[in-house]
Amino acid sequence: MARIYLKKATKTSQTDATDVQATVRKILQDIETGGDAVAMELAQKFDNYTGPALLDDEAIEKSISQVSQKLRDDMQFAHDNIRRFAEAQKASMSDVEFEITPGLIAGQRMMPVRAAGCYVPGGRYSHVASAMMTVTTAKVAGVHHITACSPPQGDKGVNPAIVYAAKLCGADKILSLGGVQGVASMTYGLFGLPQADIIVGPGNQFVAEAKRQLFGRVGIDMIAGPTDSLILADKTADADIVAADLVGQAEHGYNSPVWLVTDSNDLAERVMKLVPPLIDALPELNRENATAAWRDYAEVIVCDDREEMAATSDDYAPEHLTVQAEDLDWWLSRLQCYGSLFLGEETTVAYGDKSSGTNHVLPTSGSARYTGGLSVHKYMKVVTWQRSTREGSKRVAEATARISRLEGMEGHARTADIRLHKYFPEENFDLTAEA
Repeated sequence: MARIYLKKATKTSQTDATDVQATVRKILQDIETGGDAVAMELAQKFDNYTGPALLDDEAIEKSISQVSQKLRDDMQFAHDNIRRFAEAQKASMSDVEFEITPGLIAGQRMMPVRAAGCYVPGGRYSHVASAMMTVTTAKVAGVHHITACSPPQGDKGVNPAIVYAAKLCGADKILSLGGVQGVASMTYGLFGLPQADIIVGPGNQFVAEAKRQLFGRVGIDMIAGPTDSLILADKTADADIVAADLVGQAEHGYNSPVWLVTDSNDLAERVMKLVPPLIDALPELNRENATAAWRDYAEVIVCDDREEMAATSDDYAPEHLTVQAEDLDWWLSRLQCYGSLFLGEETTVAYGDKSSGTNHVLPTSGSARYTGGLSVHKYMKVVTWQRSTREGSKRVAEATARISRLEGMEGHARTADIRLHKYFPEENFDLTAEA
């Protein structure tokens, strides 16, 4: 079977990648050394912001007052959906207690992290939905302290709708800082904040690089690249809807790949004719992004059959995967590599991005091969415990002593020996190692 490319990308997400490592490393070092003062200097330098880092109650209420009731109602609707789905996710997790052998009991506990930093992009687009996605899931997980962080728009500060969304969803503090300085402030615990245990949320290449460099010192959800979307469509798909969905995702950025995979050459040709005029009809900024994304990063692939379509999709491991084809249950059971799946034309990626309930912080650049997106689970630690009766520890101690000596770890072996001699003084044990 062969894949026929009617349109082939001339660039990949790595083509225009800028080496920002040194820049980010220097900024992080300066902020760690200089603390709050340096973070504020950078806010003035990069965002022309001279206001306070943390919004007080008065500033929050002032921002909230600028949000229309209609928009508040829409955000409440979206928040309720996200919360309900997150609560269902949490319900799927449970503590465990199990008697492994008589007298030896082990278990696991599900524990939320203590403090989370939720980064909300606010530059070219103000991602109100990202505030809801990140803060809501942290709140449902039971995180003790949640900071929402978003770039200020000059001295106007954080977008009022983002402030409202963060407050609605349960943020304890709202930080008016962007980029590396925002991520660093939450990680280092500047401005009186607790040091974050995890940093989550999308951002530009500097935010992604800061998270990469800080990983280990702080947990992260993922290192995100440009957003990407793939549509699987057969001959029954509506070409107008397919084209609109491709354009809708291409507007994210100049380097946001969109892919169409189909077994219908006719559908592919129709969609390729429909896309350019749809892009031309967008507002200027959106049009510039979509034009570049479609020209340089988009692909249209024709396959022999649905199995080859599914295999192609799994190879790409897209962040967003839409199926507009017959027999949706087959696709649901067959597809394996994606961040979030949208089955049928009655749903679309934008629904998941904004208000349907599933999370939109998802793996990009093929990382859906090995990970899923942001969820309640990302804020939870699975910790284990054990206890034992003396009789229950007997066989474990014998095995531990001999395995430890086989590995050359005599100190480990003796911690088992001492218990055997204390608990069973009348017995003789052969605790020597045999290869």
